[in-house]
Amino acid sequence: MDTLLHYAWLIPLFPLLAFIVIVSFGRQLKEGASLVGIVLTAVSFGIAALIFWERFQGGAADYKFVVEWLQVGDIVINMGYEVNQLNAMMLVIVTLVSLLVQIYSRGYMHGDDRFPVFYQYLALFTFSMLGLVISPNLLQVYIFWELVGVCSFLLVGYYFFKPEAKAAAKKAFIVTRVGDLGLFIGICLLFWWTGSFEYDQIFESVALGRLEPWMVTLAAILIFVGAVGKSGQFPLHTWLPDAMEGPTPVSALIHAATMVAAGVYLVAATYPVFIASETALTVVAYVGGFTAIFAASIGLTQRDIKRVLAYSTVSQLGYMMMALGVAGAAGYVAGSFHLMTHAFFKALLFLGAGSVIHAVHTQDVFEMGGLWKKMPITALTFLIGCLAIAGIFPFAGFWSKEAILGAVYGAHRYDLLVLALVAAFFTAFYMFRLYFLTFTGEARGKHEAHESPSVMTGPLLVLAFLAIVAGFVNTPYAPLLTDWLLASPTGDTIASVFGEGSEHAAAWLQVLALAISFLGILLAYLMYGRKSIPADSIPETLPWLYRLSYRKYYVDELYHYVFVRPLGWLGVFLNAFDKYIIDGLVGLTAKITQGIGALHARVQSGQMQSYGAMVLFGLLLLIVAISLTAQGGGLFGFGH
Repeated sequence: MDTLLHYAWLIPLFPLLAFIVIVSFGRQLKEGASLVGIVLTAVSFGIAALIFWERFQGGAADYKFVVEWLQVGDIVINMGYEVNQLNAMMLVIVTLVSLLVQIYSRGYMHGDDRFPVFYQYLALFTFSMLGLVISPNLLQVYIFWELVGVCSFLLVGYYFFKPEAKAAAKKAFIVTRVGDLGLFIGICLLFWWTGSFEYDQIFESVALGRLEPWMVTLAAILIFVGAVGKSGQFPLHTWLPDAMEGPTPVSALIHAATMVAAGVYLVAATYPVFIASETALTVVAYVGGFTAIFAASIGLTQRDIKRVLAYSTVSQLGYMMMALGVAGAAGYVAGSFHLMTHAFFKALLFLGAGSVIHAVHTQDVFEMGGLWKKMPITALTFLIGCLAIAGIFPFAGFWSKEAILGAVYGAHRYDLLVLALVAAFFTAFYMFRLYFLTFTGEARGKHEAHESPSVMTGPLLVLAFLAIVAGFVNTPYAPLLTDWLLASPTGDTIASVFGEGSEHAAAWLQVLALAISFLGILLAYLMYGRKSIPADSIPETLPWLYRLSYRKYYVDELYHYVFVRPLGWLGVFLNAFDKYIIDGLVGLTAKITQGIGALHARVQSGQMQSYGAMVLFGLLLLIVAISLTAQGGGLFGFGH
């Protein structure tokens, strides 16, 4: 039976084709390069949407196609593609957000001298992320994982002439390499123990108990280390806020909706490994829970509009990891569900921030204000994004957050539940602090703001619509996503491990979460909207606490003194050792060789006069020697 799933390989192919065309003809196309990227990404989105719809209607039958790539002895390494429930959803998310970002960028990047280069990078990133999503084995995942990292480096450092952008690009590349090393070791160990990179064979080995418990735990934690780097979890979160030095559409695409979600996707895709180790799941849950509240507490005091959103991204990714760490169907569905809704409302918020920056030419929220009348579409859509991320009914974030709270409560992780509720309060407060400072009150900066062009507001409206309705795919009354993600008439490994069903938050917990979010919004309104509570009351009352949050708990400074400076000193020592010891020995050897060569060159000069003189000198020495022998009677051992 023919099926559209057979053509899933075309989804990453079109962005790759866009990259090749723009690289080849970018100078001639100029800003027309955007049309190449937009049209070909739209084709990919169309195919992804059709495949998702067929997958959604056609039960749980997975499709996998592989070809032999390498054979070493009895070991065969394959390359190919796979379509299952999780990655069918991810394909739609990545292509849709990428398409909207590329449309938006046509207005945002207008007039940029390197306009075609920007679209080259976007196309290559889209290809890399889609290749990662449809990979059927961990080796192929790792190849695209690293390519995604390279694209992130290129896009974050797009404004390479700015020292901050260069430093941010290097930081993003180096910090994520720490996590990538853990992932690489984990993949190698799984291959050593199971003899395969294929997902299904690894899952089968784990399910049948062919791996010792400590092996499963170690492999799962190492895979999670890779996810910690890409998804900005504590303690490898420091690169993500700095990555805001890239153009704002990059922040929306890579550092909100897709690349940072790769870590969450990886944990979800390898979930049968994690669910076999209670220790690994506990690590995931508590790292996620701590990250959620840690990043949210930093977002309370930041002044840069994009950095506030960056720390909210780190916090929301912590929510997803926490959900995955509480085990079972509830956590898996809740984490995957929030991955989807977050992609829409966070892309909306970043693009909304870009619209504001495009109008006022500053990122400091204390230099904005009064933009509601001047930018009504941006203000309305940004408000929708704030309501969604704050978890207000009936926006998308409400349904996915209550699913996470229900999963945590159902697993009896009450400490994590408290962390999640406090983080929800912080989220509602800092997002509406941002909103009131930006859009309400009087204008505080010297700017003549106006609404962005339709090429920028159009994607905002689409994402705002999705931020409203996306949550209805998985409500307690119609759990369509839950039933679909866990359906398994074919008995595939993941669903059979999970068991049946998923939990939503009890009614009292939903009401409590809503009340906490409204309390955060109310406090933000009183401090920054109505201003009945002085905004500087906390900085004046608890200056040390405010400074601790504003300086991001001095984690960057700690890393600088604990890692950067000692490694710098080590580098200086190794450089001196190389220069004066290694190079010195090599130089000494060269000098000795040169000296011998110079002496030989003097002897073998090629001049007949010199050779004649040496012959005459030698003859004189011979005559003297013979004379002395004759007179001395045995000078050289000869007698009469």
